[in-house]
Amino acid sequence: MIPDNLLLAFALTAFAGLSTGIGSILAFFTRTTNTRFLSLALGFSAGVMIYVSMIEIFFKAKESLVEELGPQQGYNLTVLAFFMGIVFIGVIDYLIPSGENPHEIKKVEQIKGTDKVEKNVKLMKMGMFTALAIAIHNFPEGLATFTATLNDPNVGVAIAVAIAIHNIPEGIAVSVPIYYATGSKSKAFRHSFLSGLAEPLGALIGYLILMPFLSPLVFGILFAAVAGIMVFISLDELLPAAREYGKHHWSIYGLIAGMALMAVSLLLFA
Repeated sequence: MIPDNLLLAFALTAFAGLSTGIGSILAFFTRTTNTRFLSLALGFSAGVMIYVSMIEIFFKAKESLVEELGPQQGYNLTVLAFFMGIVFIGVIDYLIPSGENPHEIKKVEQIKGTDKVEKNVKLMKMGMFTALAIAIHNFPEGLATFTATLNDPNVGVAIAVAIAIHNIPEGIAVSVPIYYATGSKSKAFRHSFLSGLAEPLGALIGYLILMPFLSPLVFGILFAAVAGIMVFISLDELLPAAREYGKHHWSIYGLIAGMALMAVSLLLFA
């Protein structure tokens, strides 16, 4: 049986992943990095993801598992799956070399000085590794967006927007070194844009592998793990990145605004 929200889930996942191209465009067509905006936006994204994970997704997973296994076993498995999601994304993050980590902050101003030919090979390698690292990171994010949308489109939209915001600096991280190395905006944009394809790919593979087995039990485990993945991304990537842009208070304002907006959204559409 094909879920009613299948096309919407794929569309939102593709939108979230391919927003890496927005970061690339910002890098090429702005003179300086708007650090206040990026701190606010990344904090907002973290607020949305933390709130929806802890208040909505975790408890929906718990409801599903409690209904299948009973109160004690269902709650225990929810907690276990939540932390397994954290471990899963943590291992992925650990295996990516720190020098190529996509969450290392890069600014538009770094594009200047593209005449240093001797650095081209190193910079190109850095850009390509960053694109690969983003693709690896985006895979579980795509599964998270896709799964959430299938269960509740309102929650899926919120997660897709949050991840799209989160992907903008990643697009900058890919395009800056590649443009620095090659002088080609089109090549830098292409690699930045394509690195986001891992997100809809994660959704597609998740659909093909998991959908035949998607019982309430499997859904509950997967949903709890998704909550863990998004909490880890928020605490390990989004908030530190927001602070590294040098606007600490703006990242916190964004965090609170993201939580408040998500809370209002859930109250209105519950």
